Amino acid sequence: MASGTALIYDEEMTTHKLLWSDPVCDIEVPERLSSSYEQLKCYHLVERCVHVPAREGSEEEILLVHSSEHLEVAKSTQTMNEEQLKRVSENYDAFFFHPNTYHCARLAVGATLQLVDAVMSGKVCNGMALVRPPGHHSQRNAANGFCLFNNVAIAAEYAKLKYGLQRILVVDWDVHHGQGIQYIFEEDPSVLYFSWHRYEHQEFWPSLKESDYDAVGLGKGKGFNVNLPWNKIGMENSDYLAAFFHVLLPMAFEFDPQLVLVSSGYDSGIGDPEGQMNATPEVFAHLTHFLKQLANGKLCVILEGGYHLKSLSESVCMTVKTLLGDPIPQITGEMAPCLSAVESIQNVRAAHKPYWKWLMYEDTSFLQNLSTKSHLLKKANPSSSTDHESEITNVNETARVERFLEMHMQNTLFPVPPIKTATTDPKGSAYLHPVHLVKEMDKTEMKALVSAFYADLVKEDKTLLSLGSMLAILDKILKKEVCNGITESPTAAVSVAVALRHSVHFGFQRVLCIFVGDMQIIPNTEDGKILIIHICAKEQTGKSSSKHYISLNWKEDAEGNDFFSAVLGFILPVAYSYQPNLTVIAVGPNRSLGINGISLLFALLQGLAESRIFAVIEDTQINLMQSVAKILLGASIPHFGVYVPPTQEKVNKIKILREQFQEEWKMLQCSVKEGISRH
Repeated sequence: MASGTALIYDEEMTTHKLLWSDPVCDIEVPERLSSSYEQLKCYHLVERCVHVPAREGSEEEILLVHSSEHLEVAKSTQTMNEEQLKRVSENYDAFFFHPNTYHCARLAVGATLQLVDAVMSGKVCNGMALVRPPGHHSQRNAANGFCLFNNVAIAAEYAKLKYGLQRILVVDWDVHHGQGIQYIFEEDPSVLYFSWHRYEHQEFWPSLKESDYDAVGLGKGKGFNVNLPWNKIGMENSDYLAAFFHVLLPMAFEFDPQLVLVSSGYDSGIGDPEGQMNATPEVFAHLTHFLKQLANGKLCVILEGGYHLKSLSESVCMTVKTLLGDPIPQITGEMAPCLSAVESIQNVRAAHKPYWKWLMYEDTSFLQNLSTKSHLLKKANPSSSTDHESEITNVNETARVERFLEMHMQNTLFPVPPIKTATTDPKGSAYLHPVHLVKEMDKTEMKALVSAFYADLVKEDKTLLSLGSMLAILDKILKKEVCNGITESPTAAVSVAVALRHSVHFGFQRVLCIFVGDMQIIPNTEDGKILIIHICAKEQTGKSSSKHYISLNWKEDAEGNDFFSAVLGFILPVAYSYQPNLTVIAVGPNRSLGINGISLLFALLQGLAESRIFAVIEDTQINLMQSVAKILLGASIPHFGVYVPPTQEKVNKIKILREQFQEEWKMLQCSVKEGISRH
């Protein structure tokens, strides 16, 4: 199994710069690269990565997507004087040439391909290339929007050719639409292209009709081009997560890519003068974590835009930390998508329903009267501030966001526990290597603790004896000495009831418990300090679902893993809405999920509670313990089994639960007719 994270950076790429005054292009500065690299050094991330050198992309590689005319024009600029460079630059929309631009653009292409080679050859598991100039706007025959050669599009063609790949996912989270990538692949079903972008009903650059949700691809490529337009500014973390839960991730798991490429623009982050969005840097850790679960972890992140240097560099660091496998910071902000985001999500789902099995039974309809249409009228009457006034406002705003981010990152970042995974089972440590062994709690001490707090729960001696190891591991997690832990129990339901009460006594205010199988004891959840999602084969008698106890009847399909739709469409949105500070995942008797479904739960829920997960497994099957331990250790990306689309009955089950709980757990919202909150 490949391990390690590649980082590619070459200072040469900072030599491409604007030589004259141009208010459109003056934000694309060399410091975008150097400040990101400096921040990575500051967090000691550079030395933890595998250094891979950049190289120049060859002419043949560039010609995989560009015309020879385009290549010749770019080549000819190396010997031009400033006046000539300016004249050539004026032929393009928002682009500037410098005598070094051609060399830098070839380095950007080569660095991207070096990353693809490092990941595909197994030298590393994943990686990031810090490149300039960016690429996603450039087209076959034209530079565009600061981009000369389309780095990510070339990488996709290169990977198909060199490694025989048949399915590549490109995720473009830059705030602008990467129309260059769309044009190159719109008839190609081997590349699934997803882009969200500031659109404002075609008012925002590049102002194209084909950037809207109804551009789904052409010919054989229909369904493989996914545009999610943001029709207002100010989108937040919850809007980006909702887009992943309700559009991108279900599509990506069904597509089953062999490689994931990210057009990683951070102008979709807070403070950016282009994007004017409010997403904070840690959201990129969560997005990266989700994408790591695809393609067996083969993930290449390639820098595109990002023009607020502090926001950009902190977001780059969050991405690299997650690629390295660090615990993921708690997401901040209200967990409720705004009305406009939900409208866009609904329209994308409706546009793609004919092409995707996961959407086959979903109720989707197009929304014509969007809530943001009225905002356009206000835009038609701009205020009369002078250029000088707006310049001062911009400088003040940049400084304000810098101060905010300084504080925000101090609150968001946390010391990584020195140990990843703990257990007390010495016989298991052979197959759970390198799990940390924890000494069991002293029996006398444990009996006193149980009789004081848990006597009503613990009736049998064998259960009592197993609690010593369970509480020893849990205490390590609660004290943040280890990141996560795994324990075996003869009676998982009792162990979980004790663990939940113990965690609340310790001071944890929101504990999420996912219980798979028969649960003989159901703890009291009325005070909201515990949220239980109970996954069982048949309806529970005597306990009806409520806000903090949700019963999900699900029997995994015999053909493969159909649990994706339940996890992405229901469990993950509820869990993110709740924002727990500890996650307990337990497997009891008569579980209705196989190892693949359980692996999916553990893998995706690691984004919550600073990755603090406690696993309680009743079943002593070594392979289940092994699979869970591997995921907790981050040693390998689990295989989630063959994707199977859910039956109509199961889709309806999720729909009923979504309707029942979306007022309480707002991340469930994915269509407007079902009621909306944040505006």
